[in-house]
Amino acid sequence: MSRIGGLFEALRARGEVALVPYFTAGDPDLATTRELVRAAFAEGADAIELGVPFSDPMADGPVLQRSAARALAAGTTLPRLLELVGDIRAEFPQPPHVLFGYYNPYFRYGVEALARDAAAAGADGVLCVDLPPEEASELRAATRAQDLDLIALLAPTTPPARIRTIARTASGFLYFVSVLGVTGARRALPAELPEWVRRVRAATSMPVGVGFGVSQPEQAGWVAGFADAVIVGSALARLLEEGDAAGAPARVAAFLAGLRRAMSAASAVRTG
Repeated sequence: MSRIGGLFEALRARGEVALVPYFTAGDPDLATTRELVRAAFAEGADAIELGVPFSDPMADGPVLQRSAARALAAGTTLPRLLELVGDIRAEFPQPPHVLFGYYNPYFRYGVEALARDAAAAGADGVLCVDLPPEEASELRAATRAQDLDLIALLAPTTPPARIRTIARTASGFLYFVSVLGVTGARRALPAELPEWVRRVRAATSMPVGVGFGVSQPEQAGWVAGFADAVIVGSALARLLEEGDAAGAPARVAAFLAGLRRAMSAASAVRTG
């Protein structure tokens, strides 16, 4: 069993939900990213997603677009990102690490080389935003050969038959996009979200994480009442823009601590 599968199995046995922060690697530089990851794990993050910066992040809103642009301007490359993964893995041997990116950087690197080098660095999974399952056979074969999970996205509009198709070709967990549109903090999440997640659960037993839009403790607590993971990204990138880089880890830590408290309270209600 992969680290990702083991994490969700352990959390489910305890009646808990995973907190998964997303950081664009290299925003504003790789050294700061490492400090952000440290802060996240100190505040109870269960896994991390490291974004591979890309010049055309079509699924991302303005906040993560700016985050990727800052990372690229700082000279972040996929080889340097994998070096960071290795450093983080040496310091934090247990929590899962997921690479989150678009297909162009993976393709240019070479999917077999990517899977080999990511596994060697200590990554546990790969998520490719813009690669449909019908076109993912090469990446799927490469990741399976290295025992990496290939995580897939689901949308509110994904019909049950396609949910089953996607779930059969994915592993680790399913990432459910909570809104129609791009990433970005929302004042409110769709009221239909619990029903959408129930529809996924009716089609597969894979864990379901919810992301895109979570930006407040109340939202994280609500999602923790029906999902297996709460994923937060744009709200963290926005914190980087609100002050100097030196203070970013403390701002991120305080924010994640609030999410964790709300999620723990919701989990207690769900299992009580």
